[in-house]
Amino acid sequence: MEFQKRSSLPLPSTEEYEELPQYVEQPPLPFRRTIRRHELHQIVPLAETTIYEMERRGDFPRRFNLTPRCVVWDLAEVEAWIEERKRQSRSGKAAPTLGPDVRQRIARPVRSRNN
Repeated sequence: MEFQKRSSLPLPSTEEYEELPQYVEQPPLPFRRTIRRHELHQIVPLAETTIYEMERRGDFPRRFNLTPRCVVWDLAEVEAWIEERKRQSRSGKAAPTLGPDVRQRIARPVRSRNN
C-alpha cells in the first residue's frame, strides 16, 4: 500500500499575520456567585419556613433553580438584603417586630403581676 504525499500549502508570512483582523478583547462577564441552602443558613440564621414566607411576601431575595433538584440564591442579592436590614435597623426606621399576643393563649394564659 502506497501513501500519497499531500501537497503542502504555503504558510503565510509574518507580515500577512499582522494584516489579519484582531479580535477585540471584551471584559469578562461579572461573575455572580450563587449559594445553596447550607451556605444561606450560615449567612442568614433564619428558619427555612421563615425564609420561605419572606420570599413569598417579597421581603427576601427569591431562590431559583439551576436544575430541577438544585435550588440557589444569588449571593449579591442576599448581601444587599443584609446591608439594607442593617441600614434600616441602625437608622431606627425598621418596623418593630411584634410577637403574638400571649395574653390570648388558651392553654397557658399569662397572668398579670397584680394577681
